[in-house]
Amino acid sequence: MKLLFVGDVTGSPGREMVQQYLPKLKEVYHPNITVINGENAAAGKGITEKIYKQLLEAGAQAITMGNHTWDKKEIFEFIDDAKNLVRPANFPEGTPGKGMTFVNLNGTEVAIINAQGRTFLSALDDPFRKMDELISEAKKRTNIIFVDFHAEATSEKQAMAWYLDGKVTAIAGTHTHVQTADERVLPNGTAYITDVGMTGPYDSIIGMEKEAVMKTFLTGLPGRFEVDKKGRAQLNGLLITINEKTGKATAAERIMINDDHPFFT
Repeated sequence: MKLLFVGDVTGSPGREMVQQYLPKLKEVYHPNITVINGENAAAGKGITEKIYKQLLEAGAQAITMGNHTWDKKEIFEFIDDAKNLVRPANFPEGTPGKGMTFVNLNGTEVAIINAQGRTFLSALDDPFRKMDELISEAKKRTNIIFVDFHAEATSEKQAMAWYLDGKVTAIAGTHTHVQTADERVLPNGTAYITDVGMTGPYDSIIGMEKEAVMKTFLTGLPGRFEVDKKGRAQLNGLLITINEKTGKATAAERIMINDDHPFFT
């Protein structure tokens, strides 16, 4: 089995890259399941129901989120009915939506979990203990478990990876929008990357227009950040090969598509 994960889709440039390249990626890699992080898909912050459905129509079986989950207020109107949308599981009890879903692939189920780190982010419930709870629940149905850990600190992501090694199939970091070059399969069979990277503006500062971000750093004044739609775009992802019988990962391959790393067929 192969699972393709596409990192933080950011604004219309990210959505256009998904439309353009996801079919090509599927032709080359033949993933059985595709998961997309869509927490920045609507103008860089949040997601709408229309965009959620567009990403599913583009070929995703599940959409994960992060700290911008609630930035588009209309999400409260559809999240409880969106069975393929997964928000961070460690939001407090009673929060709308769910932190885990199951995708059925011809009788084989795959658990998709989303969790959010707490270092330099909002103080949510403990993601480590929440992962213990969800994994115990997931194991009743499947041994194939994919985790999108949306976190700021590299150390927290690595700590989660070592904590979950052998307990889940894969853990992919999101949120920082810059792909890291540390993809690997840990000793007990869990695929890992600290950050899968962003799908969206390439000539930008983590997806935003450069001038506004630089001005904030130069002056210390708050600024209005907009998705950069003027320059080139990129797609970042991770391809995970899985032993269906054991639920262990056997390989992890970074995917980077931009003008400096063109896609090959």
